[in-house]
Amino acid sequence: MHAEVIAIGDELTSGQRLDTNSRWMAAELGVLGIPVGFHTTVPDTLEAGVEAFRAAVARADVVVVTGGLGPTADDLTRDVLAGLAGVPLELDTPSLAWVESRFARRGVPMPESNRRQALFPCGSRVIPNPTGTAPGIDIDLPRPGGGRARIFALPGVPAEMKPMWRATVEPAILAMLPDRATIVQRRIKCFGAGESAIEAMLPDLVRRGRDPLVGITAHEATITLRIAARGRDEAHCRALIAPTEETIRTCLGRLVYGVEDDEVEDAALAAVAAAGTTLASAEIGTAGRVAAILAQAEARRDRSAAAGFLGGRVLGSRDRLGVEALATAARRECGAAIGLGVGPLRTTDDGREALDIAIVTERSASVVPHVLGGGPDIALSRAAKTAVDLMRLAIVDPEAPR
Repeated sequence: MHAEVIAIGDELTSGQRLDTNSRWMAAELGVLGIPVGFHTTVPDTLEAGVEAFRAAVARADVVVVTGGLGPTADDLTRDVLAGLAGVPLELDTPSLAWVESRFARRGVPMPESNRRQALFPCGSRVIPNPTGTAPGIDIDLPRPGGGRARIFALPGVPAEMKPMWRATVEPAILAMLPDRATIVQRRIKCFGAGESAIEAMLPDLVRRGRDPLVGITAHEATITLRIAARGRDEAHCRALIAPTEETIRTCLGRLVYGVEDDEVEDAALAAVAAAGTTLASAEIGTAGRVAAILAQAEARRDRSAAAGFLGGRVLGSRDRLGVEALATAARRECGAAIGLGVGPLRTTDDGREALDIAIVTERSASVVPHVLGGGPDIALSRAAKTAVDLMRLAIVDPEAPR
């Protein structure tokens, strides 16, 4: 079985927005053991949609589509699918009721154009959307040489698309596989080394055909290692995953900070809580990113627990207060046990941009230089995460070199 991924939208073909959906979808299909032969990106026109779907149906057994299910005139996915199937669009009453309820919940009238989102090609199946107004479409289309390809059309909003994939599309595809089995995934989260460096530290672990499969992805300097096992039941899958996870943890050591949806800042505040201490920050060079991610992590914690992050100051780029003084002032002003400071941007002797990170307690102070890297879009995000992770390591592994 082979798959193709289609992303629809003028904003994608024009370069105004990055297509992250296709990458995510291809990785999910890979976990199921289904190779993706093509990624296709098309604009919001009927002609382009028809051409793309015809080509995909001719060469793939499963086609997953994102985008083009909105209420406006240029959202044409349903029209393309109906045209290729040679059937009319029909109103699905339960879907219309769901769309209307979404607007009623917000206390606003539903525009007439949103009725389009309840139109489906005759004979297709509805993919429920629990978080939005765009249900998906599941339809079989004839292939030129005989047989049929199965199309799953999902909205382009990732927060809607991903739950729909998990709840409906993934189980449907698993049911199509000849050896129906349980698939369990485990995500190991890492920070502090690049994707290629981590792969080199895991010899022969990240390769095609391995069982269990290990995939590696990077997002804003956070590395995710996803272990996927196929077995007779969940317990069997987890037993298959355990030795691989142990190998990863042994090889990567302190680079592993969490699992599943953990972020670096979540792990940092977990360390603060476990140590029974508190934290405050002050920053210049990261323009508020440290305070932002720590505040978000604090908001995700159990509200019955004592606060770990007590507050953060953000100073202007012209402020030249020393980084150790920054961390000390943050600690004293907020009454925290630990002060985390990020100094202003500076230029190193070899012409690179850098900043200094300070961690100050009542009894100790340390300053660590950080050279910016990874391109302008993620350099400051990486610097903020580095500062937070250094603070985590200062608690969980105080003897380790910085």
